[in-house]
Amino acid sequence: MTAVFTMRLDDIQPSQLFINSEKLSYVMRSYAPITPGTLPPIPVKELRGKTVFTDGHTRALAALLSGLSEVTVYRDEDDMDWEAYEICLDWCEEAGIRTIADLKDRIVPPADYQELWLDRCAEMHRQLEAEGA
Repeated sequence: MTAVFTMRLDDIQPSQLFINSEKLSYVMRSYAPITPGTLPPIPVKELRGKTVFTDGHTRALAALLSGLSEVTVYRDEDDMDWEAYEICLDWCEEAGIRTIADLKDRIVPPADYQELWLDRCAEMHRQLEAEGA
């Protein structure tokens, strides 16, 4: 079993640029009231000397919007495309996204989320595959 522990939200670097407004509304409703321990643990990974969210950005923002300053996390040991995460961290740095609070003003409707985030990520993955071919 993977060990879970608590971390301050402002000590975790996001790895995405936007939050889907419908998904956020769903999380806020589904786990209401959001209190310590309500949300499932969120995966994090050490990259570039920082603790980074590898998933769960919506849950993390829901926790913040509910007044929490900490969340339960676990170390992500999955074999993932860490090169892609490095690129996402570059994007976050360029956009000034350092903590989950920086995503409060980047909540967008699903169609915008698709265009601004999912399509951008899909293009990045295509480029990475082409470079590796």
